[in-house]
Amino acid sequence: MPDWTYQPLRGIAAALLGGQRSRRAALRTLASIGSLPGGGRAIAWAFGHRHPPARLGGTAAGVPVAARLGAVVPPRLARSAVRAMPPLGAGLVVVEPVGPGDVAAVREAARGRRVPVLARVTGGQDADAVAEALAPYVDGVLTRPDPALRRVASPSVADAARALDDPAAVVLAAPPVLVHAGPGWFARVTEAATPTAPLGPAREEIGRDPRRWPAWWWGTLVGLGMICAGLGAAAIALGPVLLWYDRAHLGAGVGELHALDHHLVHFLRHDRITLAGAMVTIGVLYAGLAAGGMRRGLPWARQAYLVSGWVGFPTLLYFLGLGFVEPLHTAAALVLFPMFLAATRREHARPRWTPLSEGTDRERNRALTGQLLLILTGVGLFAGGVAVSSVGLTAVFVGSDLDFLHATAEELRAANPRLLPFIAHDRAGFGGALMAAAAAVTLLSAWGWRRGEAWVWWSLLLAAGAGFLPAVAVHGSIRYTDFWHLAPVYAGMLLTAAGLALARPYLCARAPDTAATAPRAPGGRPGALARRLR
Repeated sequence: MPDWTYQPLRGIAAALLGGQRSRRAALRTLASIGSLPGGGRAIAWAFGHRHPPARLGGTAAGVPVAARLGAVVPPRLARSAVRAMPPLGAGLVVVEPVGPGDVAAVREAARGRRVPVLARVTGGQDADAVAEALAPYVDGVLTRPDPALRRVASPSVADAARALDDPAAVVLAAPPVLVHAGPGWFARVTEAATPTAPLGPAREEIGRDPRRWPAWWWGTLVGLGMICAGLGAAAIALGPVLLWYDRAHLGAGVGELHALDHHLVHFLRHDRITLAGAMVTIGVLYAGLAAGGMRRGLPWARQAYLVSGWVGFPTLLYFLGLGFVEPLHTAAALVLFPMFLAATRREHARPRWTPLSEGTDRERNRALTGQLLLILTGVGLFAGGVAVSSVGLTAVFVGSDLDFLHATAEELRAANPRLLPFIAHDRAGFGGALMAAAAAVTLLSAWGWRRGEAWVWWSLLLAAGAGFLPAVAVHGSIRYTDFWHLAPVYAGMLLTAAGLALARPYLCARAPDTAATAPRAPGGRPGALARRLR
């Protein structure tokens, strides 16, 4: 269960099931998903989990572990924890206390494990027998407390990261900590414990040779290119509406179309304004992901950028089934696509972020509720993009469109056989752009919710303004105000406004002491140059 559902649903689940039952339900849900083919990868991908840096590796009670960060659970939760925790970032699972009656449960839990499983047996005359019975099935057995295994009672990411500075320490989170902080806690601790460096001057990174430009610079150029293309499309829609190649394809100009149906030119303008807004939205999100995330080596930012681009660029192929190739659209894609490839090429960018404290529980809980609202908005927009693409590639119009036009699709096709493919191109193109923007919104909201990441808040705010406001304005200007047609837009605006309002104190928080929160040098201590990052 993602962080953005944990806090809003935790109270409901606890009220219905009780505290312990709600924890088991959440853990078993993740375990069930993790047990499916590809389920573990799906969980890791959804939570933005990445491989931990080498400095977090080591040993736990003599057992090698890839990350000295794990979970400690009682035997009754062992099976679910062993399946659910590794995809979230846990490097080991410790089961305690294990008595004679728990041997069978621990054996079953350890079967098919992906990370080391340790068991700590209780004292007493049966301790040796229990340890002997478990030894062949687990990676290590403890008969007494190990001071290197530090159990965290607080969900504080900063405390856990500081504990990991000791190369001998193994940090373990109990289920109550994860219920309070959400399962993304492992990824946040890994980020906070990753050695980082300050951002260098731009002139040192860019240079004059484009072949040596960093990937984030190409990503920013793609974003700016999309913004310029969207503004250009808006200018055309607000001005001539049709360009020379449009008139050549249709065999008619604006006057002839107006004579055919006096609502038709307004309808074309509304389609192209909404498409232009979606293009600007994508550009804002790409520029934010590149300059705000990829520049600082945040791996999830590149992944979000990559997914969104591979959703959006292939929709250019829609024209194969529509019979109309728009030259400017095609030219823009041919220019921007190589830049997109350069932006998403694999490179090992050095981590350059500054983790802040988690803040107050109230601030973070409100932010998690806001995150949930933004996730719902992104998913809804993606579903809308799929629907718009499907309509554009098939029926072309929905019922409210034909009511506005006061005509049927057959009448329009009979008047000009090339008109429907022309309209379908704009509609399907808008659907593809909407899906690309929605993918970026969803992943940015799911993976980028970190305290102090103001660029995430501003990217989402500006993207929402670019997408929603032109759509509402152009519908109002042409008096296409069917409520149910615009209901998804109104819902998206309300969810986005509420989500950003709730998350603003958290995302836009500032470090009270930049020296205390400066990036870690490879040795684990904040460097003097790191103070210049903020």
